[in-house]
Amino acid sequence: MSTQYTIGLDYGTNSVRALIVNIANGAEVASAAWTYTHGSQGVILSRDPNLARQHPADYVIGAEITIKHALAAAKKSVRGFRADQIIGIGVDTTGSTPLPVDANGQPLAFQKKFTNHPAAMAWLWKDHTGVNEAAEITALAKKRRPQFLAKCGGTYSSEWFWSKILHCLRTAPEVFNAAHAWVEFADYVPAMLTGTEHPDRFIAGVCAAGHKAMWNANWGGWPDAAFLSQLDPRLGQLRGRLTPRVHSIDRAVGGLTTAWAGKTGLPAGLPVAVGALDAHLGAVGSGVAPGTLVKIIGTSTCDIAISPTARKLADVPGLCGIVDGSVLPGNFGLEAGQSAVGDIFNWFVNYIQPGGAVGTHEALTAAAARLQPGESGLLALDWNNGNRTILVDQRLTGLLLGQTLYTTPAEIYRALIEATAFGALTIINRFEEFGVKISSVVNCGGIAEKNPVVMQIYADVTGRPMKVSRSAQTCALGSAIAAAVVAGAHKDYATAQKRMTGLKSRVFKPNAKAHATYKQLYRLYRKLHDALGTKKGSGNLYDVMKQLIEIRTSVRK
Repeated sequence: MSTQYTIGLDYGTNSVRALIVNIANGAEVASAAWTYTHGSQGVILSRDPNLARQHPADYVIGAEITIKHALAAAKKSVRGFRADQIIGIGVDTTGSTPLPVDANGQPLAFQKKFTNHPAAMAWLWKDHTGVNEAAEITALAKKRRPQFLAKCGGTYSSEWFWSKILHCLRTAPEVFNAAHAWVEFADYVPAMLTGTEHPDRFIAGVCAAGHKAMWNANWGGWPDAAFLSQLDPRLGQLRGRLTPRVHSIDRAVGGLTTAWAGKTGLPAGLPVAVGALDAHLGAVGSGVAPGTLVKIIGTSTCDIAISPTARKLADVPGLCGIVDGSVLPGNFGLEAGQSAVGDIFNWFVNYIQPGGAVGTHEALTAAAARLQPGESGLLALDWNNGNRTILVDQRLTGLLLGQTLYTTPAEIYRALIEATAFGALTIINRFEEFGVKISSVVNCGGIAEKNPVVMQIYADVTGRPMKVSRSAQTCALGSAIAAAVVAGAHKDYATAQKRMTGLKSRVFKPNAKAHATYKQLYRLYRKLHDALGTKKGSGNLYDVMKQLIEIRTSVRK
């Protein structure tokens, strides 16, 4: 029997990637990436800093280009490779990234009258224009449906499905009224590839539905029409047009259409797995298991853990959802994250522009590595794009404390890295406070791959070894694993992960002396975190600057 492969399609914020993977050992034999053409690196912006949209035409073009290019690359890298050795396709995307569709399931942005209308496009995950609507949804749910909030951390976010749709209803009624339904990006792409876009055939993934749209089988799926109608009667009516078919990633939505086979050179009928969010399939591609926290570190960070459904699990405040089957069948998927990580480092380099050769990421990282923990006397909050977990508040902003007339760019850069590490520790602590033991941390994504300084700081701050996934493309790999399972090549996900995932040999171990200093700094971080981010935190911050100076003096001695 010839070697078999699957394709993982990974749609990110700025580009799409197709990865071809050997199902026997996880070898990544070829890949191709394509940057979206609309907007600024695929993101359509405006003068409103909360707005971020994408044109769905990029999703269609991107699939065709990357699959064809990946197949061509495989033919060059693997002797005798043939397209008919591909046995399945998996898909992951950003989320929540909903888009309005017509009665045939086609994006409104494909219609001439809406092609340039931002509200008719996909509302990218980091679009926060619905912040007021999110607060309204949260307030109503606290009063009428507290169970809805219990499964999404206690607060509904402006990044999520219903906030964005309600904001569209109020600010662009011409778009809302023209839309038959709204679908998640993660669900649109598999439907597009299999010709199942029509509402009568459309399948949604439990991953996006559960984490972003308050879908839960225990209350009949989507939030009930009576609840939604209290927000607006038209929202209640929309509920009746959403698909009742919501499944996990161990099922296929259908087979690749003849048209898509002709576009790409793949065999028609290939099974296409139910879609999921990039971080969740990134966790699959990193070998997630009970006790393992997977951190997908990029422009933002998403943290994924799982807990067997047979084990009683408490509701965890501040998480982005506890959803049965959202990561792996038979397990609750738990999602947390930070709204900005790499974006904070990019902000400092690209907007503050510390100047010259010393202002590059490489130079700043090298200089930051020469500093000791606490040496700068600086402390920062990682809220430049709001706080996703554990505060779930997009109206929070970043902070840098302790600068003097002698503060250097490298000191600030290190303080920003440390701030994201403190945010990561806060998330780990929240998991464990509610009985979800984290015995291992596996990191993946560009920063984990390329920046050992960040990984060492994370180890020193958290006091835990930082492991790194073997794959540099774990989201796409997770999608390829899903494809292998739905194609029947592996009997279950445990088997597929054992064969197709792994870790790098280098493990970043915490330095005891550095960790001791960071424990002092973390206490101050939490004091700022609670004082500025919660109503219950102590408002007296008198001692924070003094203690930063004391730590700085002690370290420099």
